[in-house]
Amino acid sequence: MRVLVSEAIGDSGLDLLHAAGFDVDLGIGWPREELEERIGGYEAILVRSATKLDADLLARGSQLRVIARAGVGIDNIDVAAATKRGIVVANAPRSNIVTAAEHTMALLLALARNIPQAHGSLIAGQWKRGAFSGTELMDKTLGILGFGRIGQLVAQRARAFGMRVVAYDPYVAAERYQNLGVEKTDTTDALYAQADFLTVHLPTTQETDGWLDAEAFAKMRDGVRILNVARGSLIVDADLQAALDSGKVAGAALDVFRSEPITDHPLFHYPNVIVTPHLGASTAEATDRAGYQAAEQVVAALLGGSVTTAVNVPAIAPEDMEALGPFQPLCNQLGRLATSLALCGSIERVEIECNGRIAERDTRPLGIAVLLGALQGRTEEPINEVNAHAIAEERGLEVFETSSTTARDFTDLVRVTVVCGDARTTVAGTTIGNRNRPHLLQAWGQRFNLQLEPHLTLFRYRDVPGVIGRVGTIFGGHGVNIGSAAVGHSPNNGDQQHAVMVLTTDAPVPQALIDEIISSSEDFVDGRTVALG
Repeated sequence: MRVLVSEAIGDSGLDLLHAAGFDVDLGIGWPREELEERIGGYEAILVRSATKLDADLLARGSQLRVIARAGVGIDNIDVAAATKRGIVVANAPRSNIVTAAEHTMALLLALARNIPQAHGSLIAGQWKRGAFSGTELMDKTLGILGFGRIGQLVAQRARAFGMRVVAYDPYVAAERYQNLGVEKTDTTDALYAQADFLTVHLPTTQETDGWLDAEAFAKMRDGVRILNVARGSLIVDADLQAALDSGKVAGAALDVFRSEPITDHPLFHYPNVIVTPHLGASTAEATDRAGYQAAEQVVAALLGGSVTTAVNVPAIAPEDMEALGPFQPLCNQLGRLATSLALCGSIERVEIECNGRIAERDTRPLGIAVLLGALQGRTEEPINEVNAHAIAEERGLEVFETSSTTARDFTDLVRVTVVCGDARTTVAGTTIGNRNRPHLLQAWGQRFNLQLEPHLTLFRYRDVPGVIGRVGTIFGGHGVNIGSAAVGHSPNNGDQQHAVMVLTTDAPVPQALIDEIISSSEDFVDGRTVALG
């Protein structure tokens, strides 16, 4: 079998491919025309970021069985087109996590001891020992915002320096914090209030864009130092600049920027800001590791092994996929809803129940869909159908899947429960009609029947008359159009009984509006708005 390596990788990866008995061609620097002409002769292609494998090019790869990306991102690969053609797409998601963690530590030390500034001064002919006095890391508190793979590696290294480490990430089990000797905070405010140094390791999502803004900086300790080796979009640059100007932030170390490449930025001229040109993954070892891990996936795909880092859908019997396909969007929405409604600091377990006729099938895709909904946008690494269970395991989340061929009241029913300590949050749903519309049947302990839409809002309140009208009036006053509504409530048994109201709207409901309604009356216990689209 023939393998095309279209971009430079380390010798260890090439040696592995040769040892497996493949005929390996190096197509480094091939123009698009040559790649189009020759790609049809290969069973596998190994790329990095420069080779663009779009649908047109893949259509010419008539023999391709696997695409391996020597790195994390897969933006240069049309995964949908590859999946349609039965081509496995794999990457090397763990190749650079040590490198990124070590670069974070390098910047942490440089920031504490003013190393780049002192170096620049000395080679400029100045001997200014007093100007660059620093601070020790020992006994200082490092706050880690986002406690995934990289955040956990940073924590281990920081503790070796005698630092106290606190972290925030509600999608990591409490036991994982304990095992690493890290203190868990239930809110970002609690993290901000303690951190002498704050490093951010969050994913890039609509929710995390501009996470560190003026409001966040205001809640931090005076003299905090900020590090970002994750994504440039996580920080509002103008707000960081203002915090530096005011002295609220004593210094910053930045490896990533909102727009790259960039050589002129207002923060580049600040004496207490250290910058590097996106070097978080740039080491010889990481490059070699990425090539080797990608080569491992090629060997596994072509020789019948387990492709552990595949990013497209695993093999499920066609008849099962046909029966379960309509339930996957429902399961994704139930996973997101359950985690959004859970009142806890750390999720420890996710329970998935499939009841009715669907239980006669291979329900693994439904469990995966639940995990994708629960964790999508909440992990620093991309999550997909193949790695969902592995990422959950790495975060200490237990996943229990059960099934029963009987379902009360409905032909099919999916129930998802999120467990946080002694607290359990359960949601349930099914699909209805020829178009298999997803319907919510249970949430916050109450039952109803409401078709799920992209924008969902829920209120839990004391079961007294007039509450529904009050919510509708306030929504109308803010120009929010309610599409549908449902109420679940227990038989009246005194003031302690609570009802749950579920609303769908045409557009997202601002959190400020939810807060206004909750504070408008003591009858309201809680309110949430959840984006399911």
